[in-house]
Amino acid sequence: MKAVVFHGTGDVRTETVSDPRIETPTDCVIKVTRTALCGSDLHLYDGYNTAMKEGDILGHEFMGEVVEVGKDVKKLHPGDRIVVPFAIADGTCEHCRHHMFSLCETTNPGNEELIKVNGYPAAALYGYSHLYGGIPGGQAEYARVLLADTNAFKVPEGLDDEQALFITDIFPT
Repeated sequence: MKAVVFHGTGDVRTETVSDPRIETPTDCVIKVTRTALCGSDLHLYDGYNTAMKEGDILGHEFMGEVVEVGKDVKKLHPGDRIVVPFAIADGTCEHCRHHMFSLCETTNPGNEELIKVNGYPAAALYGYSHLYGGIPGGQAEYARVLLADTNAFKVPEGLDDEQALFITDIFPT
């Protein structure tokens, strides 16, 4: 598949990469139908956020159509149109129970380093550096959605993709 890939400060390329796959029973894979650039993507491009690695797939604002679900995904089915919020939440930790999903305590394997940099932990984010988990983003033809029943929302009938895309990051921010 084609994806937007980081190669260093000021060096972002569209290239062929491996397709995402179901890695845990709570994942789904989507065909990305819309993605957007965020102002914070410029922090990656210009080197302000230095925790990117060559080969990282960018993008934390995306949506699409479900093509495959893990065996434990109950709320989504192939063919569903979904939006994927930028923060990856487990839905069960203390912060998630209080609807503070961007502060999820469990999804970010980079939290130890993030605490050193920012002074506090945060959830993993799609396509936004290894401080936030190093999770491949959605500026690609396909994307893996982690903990899909918690981190994906069906698009209501009557909304087109351009209307729904704002729910991924622009609106909640």
